[in-house]
Amino acid sequence: MTDLHGLGTALVTPFKNDGSIDFDALKRLLDKQIAGKVDYIVVLGTTGEVATLSEGERLQVRTFIKDYIAGRLPLVLGVGGNNTAAVCETLRNADLDGFSAILSVCPYYNKPSQEGLFRHFCAIAEVSPLPVILYNVPGRTGVNLLPETVMRIYEAHPDKIYGIKEASGNIEQIKHLISLASHSPQGGLLVISGDDGFAAEVMKAGGAGLISVLSNAFPEEAGRLVRDADLRLQAEMAPLISLLFKEGNPSGIKTVLAQQGVISNILRLPLVPNSPKVRIELADELSAKRWL
Repeated sequence: MTDLHGLGTALVTPFKNDGSIDFDALKRLLDKQIAGKVDYIVVLGTTGEVATLSEGERLQVRTFIKDYIAGRLPLVLGVGGNNTAAVCETLRNADLDGFSAILSVCPYYNKPSQEGLFRHFCAIAEVSPLPVILYNVPGRTGVNLLPETVMRIYEAHPDKIYGIKEASGNIEQIKHLISLASHSPQGGLLVISGDDGFAAEVMKAGGAGLISVLSNAFPEEAGRLVRDADLRLQAEMAPLISLLFKEGNPSGIKTVLAQQGVISNILRLPLVPNSPKVRIELADELSAKRWL
């Protein structure tokens, strides 16, 4: 298993003015990640607007990234959904060559119980040919994968459950999970921050890294958050991180990437670009930090 400690970028999907995928911009974005020394890239996660991509487009994106990266960085593929059978069928049939693990989000909208979440992820673990990183983001899914359930899933499939991207927004819950994982007889479960704003705190508590939105535009700075567990830097970056998510993700990070000249500021409905007010606020914040 490839080591996935450190900084992973939850990659955006660039689009052209006509709404098609902009592969030239995607190449520039990937070059930025390599130059910024991220440790791995998450492909077709929720930040990549995967819900609005057709199956053919998803295949194009993951094939393009796999071929362009050509082994220079580990790749994690987002494979999730709220239909357990459909997720399992995808994992049985997909060509996962070139990927090190899958990232699978909690089922959304259905709001399953903890028992339902346990059975969902066990079903995925049983069929996945790759290690699985669970993804808890209750603000998006409507359900919170509790630490005790995480450990129950892990202890049922310690050979397949590699870690969890924890984006509950509850630092005490995350610390509790890290403590449970550290005392597990199996050992080895990685607890990865899914929130840029909590990254340093999670690292201080014993976390394994960060899957970041911020690192699309600022891989070096996000790397410092992880590498140094720098609470001062985390506090300094808090206003920027708050603005990035003020009108939804990836609206904020696409605004910044467009200001950097990396991609065009285009999203697919139902997402839209930031309002002029937030675009100005982001530009002012970055100018004050001298990051533009």
